[in-house]
Amino acid sequence: MADGAAYDGVSDQDLLTRHVEGDADAFGEIVRRHRDRLWAVALRTLGDREEAADAVQDALVSAYRAAHTFRGQSAVTTWLHRITVNACLDRARKAASRKTAPVDDTERLEQLVEPHESASAPAERNDLHRQLIEAMGTLPPDQRAAIVLVDMQGYPVAEAARILDVPTGTVKSRCARGRARLLPLLTHLRPGGTGDEEHRGAGRNRKGGTSVPPAAGPRRRPDPPDTGSNDPAAVKGGGGRA
Repeated sequence: MADGAAYDGVSDQDLLTRHVEGDADAFGEIVRRHRDRLWAVALRTLGDREEAADAVQDALVSAYRAAHTFRGQSAVTTWLHRITVNACLDRARKAASRKTAPVDDTERLEQLVEPHESASAPAERNDLHRQLIEAMGTLPPDQRAAIVLVDMQGYPVAEAARILDVPTGTVKSRCARGRARLLPLLTHLRPGGTGDEEHRGAGRNRKGGTSVPPAAGPRRRPDPPDTGSNDPAAVKGGGGRA
């Protein structure tokens, strides 16, 4: 595979075009640029390393095969995240249909801490991550995906809506419902928080706070006004217009 430096200054969209035209290394450069964030989204959405790895692999294979359908109506990274999230949701729904229990294994939860944090992060932060991911495992997949994108990965609601291919109002609703379900499980993590503060905490959360500590991610930008539904022609999973 060519050195990534050979593609310095080449945009993601141009890389995708080169891939479609037969450049054997262009798609590998796209993967190199975006795999860490795709992995983070998959891991936090599914709460299981093996499932997340399989979902990312499925998504990248779909993107590789469907690159010729990309029409440039959104950023390549949005297109890739949409395919990855859909792959995760497919796996989460299949697991739910098998009545798989939420993630509750301590060793596996420990592995969900970001790799660069696991060796040096304070024990308190590791414990917070464990409890957060365990609580996230109790949410329905759609709510979990919205919370991961908005509260944990730091995407603006409008961008999360493009990734999930739903209206911004749907993302806001899923986040609100997810936060309401998480609040009783995470209130004790607030400074001085106890289970008795659940109702006061819920009031604060409705005013714009979040009960989910955000992970490292892109800087949040103000959300544009809700313009309603996104392009209904976007294809679930891999391919289609993005």
